[in-house]
Amino acid sequence: MPGKVFLVGAGPGDPSLLTLKGQAALERADCVIYDFLAARELLRHCRPEAEKIFAGKRGGTPRRLQEEINRLLISKAQAGLVVARLKGGDPFVFGRGGEEAEALAQAGIAFEIIPGVTSGVAAPAYAGIPLTHRELASSVCFIAGQEDPSKPGSLVNWQDVAGSSGTLVFFMGTRNLAAIASTLIERGRAPATPVAVIRWGTRPEQQVILGTLTDIGDRARNLQPPTVIVVGEVVRLGERLRWFERLPLFGRRIVVTRAREQAAGLREPLEARGAAVIEIPAIEFRPPASWTPLDDAICRIGEFNFLLVTSVNGVKNFTARLEALGRDARDLKGLTIGAIGPATAAEFAKHGVRVDFVPREYRADGLVEALAGHKLRGRCVLIPRAKLARDLVPKALEKRGARVEVVVAYETVRASFAAGEIEALLDPPADVFTFTSSSTASHFIRLLVGRKLDGLLGKSTIASIGPVTSATLRTLGFPPAVEAAESTIPGLVAALEKHFAPSES
Repeated sequence: MPGKVFLVGAGPGDPSLLTLKGQAALERADCVIYDFLAARELLRHCRPEAEKIFAGKRGGTPRRLQEEINRLLISKAQAGLVVARLKGGDPFVFGRGGEEAEALAQAGIAFEIIPGVTSGVAAPAYAGIPLTHRELASSVCFIAGQEDPSKPGSLVNWQDVAGSSGTLVFFMGTRNLAAIASTLIERGRAPATPVAVIRWGTRPEQQVILGTLTDIGDRARNLQPPTVIVVGEVVRLGERLRWFERLPLFGRRIVVTRAREQAAGLREPLEARGAAVIEIPAIEFRPPASWTPLDDAICRIGEFNFLLVTSVNGVKNFTARLEALGRDARDLKGLTIGAIGPATAAEFAKHGVRVDFVPREYRADGLVEALAGHKLRGRCVLIPRAKLARDLVPKALEKRGARVEVVVAYETVRASFAAGEIEALLDPPADVFTFTSSSTASHFIRLLVGRKLDGLLGKSTIASIGPVTSATLRTLGFPPAVEAAESTIPGLVAALEKHFAPSES
């Protein structure tokens, strides 16, 4: 089959700004060739077996030559692969996408252009600067702040640019900032014209330096690429309209230690509040050594009076085996079903099962308390759960005369990482480490101890989802500074917001 290349705009940095069509291309691709400015988080959309190649295009450092990248795109496509070329911003706005498309066309390779959100629009928006405004600017000009030195002259008509009353947006102009400002003044732009230099726009690392054409060179002297430079009266609105940097967790580097398939539930609300999320899954979920005990219990489901599930993963595997055995929610009729918390109850609801109760406190002790008014003597209770879990619930129910059958629905094991992988993720160090269960806490801390990185925990804020996880952390020697009032993901996020809220004094 002939190959094909998708030139995909990765957007300006915030991974959630990738277009749906761009995401579909990544999910389909056999090979992904990505730039430095494309958020690494976008690679999570790729298939695990997809080849991922870093193009190494970063200003001021060794990089692949454009001709080499062109040859790589062509060779991969000629090998019959679907290639996603992931480029920061928009491929056709100072992204050299036109050159790559020309090379593909000349080689007879099929290709598509998938536009992306350009940093020239997005970075000012995240800095609260509207590029156009009815009273301030009715035009926008995008300008290269750095041109190909091999060209005989500049393609920028500086006289027209400086004389414009509209907004000027410069790309790749960090190192030429002072010269750009000086040239604009020389060609007639007012020295007091406001200027904003935005570094890493749309990302939690975003920095905004404000000034005028007269002093911006000095003010932003130490700022490193990548930046977008905005010149014009609209910059004055930034101080009043900036919203991104006012998000409650803006700029906080927060580690999420949940299993990879569960991480999004915590990552997304943290990112929505401005945090930079680092995923280091401490655990992995695996099927039990044998499904026989769980299958046998399901085949005898009519013998049980109660079904108690203490995790979302327990629900997933229980319902999967229910369906694998040709059964469905109707076979659970007559059972009193308890879920440890709202997330577990919601997972049941996905399969058409409504739980009978959720305890007030979302932990194992709460399940026992919720059953206080039920007659248990002589009744049969089924608990599908992880291989290694606390015996609090089974023992408490057995004391009340119940016959409890615990079956393994899944196993929790420590995740594995390549040499140096965690060290790279924690450089620079994190501000917060979050733990959503005792298993994530114990496995993660052993992981850090094994790499001699446990000292980082002592310098950071440790956040726990609830009392049981907090007790485990204290036992391990790392008491949490933050504990959720409600043992849920929203409760943990709210606790972090409260912890980092500015003091009213």
